[in-house]
Amino acid sequence: MTPELLESGARARAAYEARKVAAPQTGGFGRPLAGPEPVFTQGVALYVEDLCVSFDGFKALNGLSLTVDVGELRCIIGPNGAGKTTMMDCITGKTTPDSGRLSFGSNIDLMRLTEPQIAQSGIGRKFQKPTVYEQLSVFENLELSLKADRRVRANLGSKLSSEQHDRLAELLTLIHLGGEVRRTAGLLSHGQKQWLEIGMLLAQDPKLLLLDEPVAGMTDEETERTGELFLSLEGKHSLVVVEHDMTFVDQLTQGKRKVTVLHEGRVLAEGKLADVQANEQVVEVYLGR
Repeated sequence: MTPELLESGARARAAYEARKVAAPQTGGFGRPLAGPEPVFTQGVALYVEDLCVSFDGFKALNGLSLTVDVGELRCIIGPNGAGKTTMMDCITGKTTPDSGRLSFGSNIDLMRLTEPQIAQSGIGRKFQKPTVYEQLSVFENLELSLKADRRVRANLGSKLSSEQHDRLAELLTLIHLGGEVRRTAGLLSHGQKQWLEIGMLLAQDPKLLLLDEPVAGMTDEETERTGELFLSLEGKHSLVVVEHDMTFVDQLTQGKRKVTVLHEGRVLAEGKLADVQANEQVVEVYLGR
């Protein structure tokens, strides 16, 4: 290799490293952006079109198509193996579909983004089992989630702005943990840990929340309060709730919101809960007689 090529390569490498350390563009409350903000001018937050996923010949998703409107609270139900978790895996980039289309708003092709980029674009996911920093306090968990740099040591030593303090106070009230600010997260009840993780997601200012069986293991009182929390988020965020607890689904839908039933990797039925419950195919494959 000639000295000229070596020098050119060194300059290119230096420019690349400089771009890497440059301050990232940020959105609300320090959330870094991987690209453009999603455009919702058509009123749709999420497009899932003819999505197919196979695992060793088993079709986990078989032409799945649905849309979720901006600010909508949508419940997804269906038997085990219907494709609910696989759908969420595809939306968040954990699983790559064999074919189909996934769009966040009208301008972001989710199938071209990595998992971190999808999260940074404004999609948050909560798994069934709560994932919190159990050795840290409730406040510290939220504080870490609020900041762009996730390194624990760097974040806990940095100072919050007045705007961030206000945001944390708002979140603590919203998730019913205002009286548990200094409590170690590992000492919280199961339901309180679920609320804390929801608060950690909200701290990142997501536009779309994917919630996988969020009330599993909760007491009746915790379940009811979680429903109230989700209803308060409707309109400010788009929410997709995967759930088996039909009492909870009834609380969320209140006889007017749309429910989607999945079966064998595609939409079996969609509509108001009462209509879905009266659907013969849904009764046969999921609700039972």
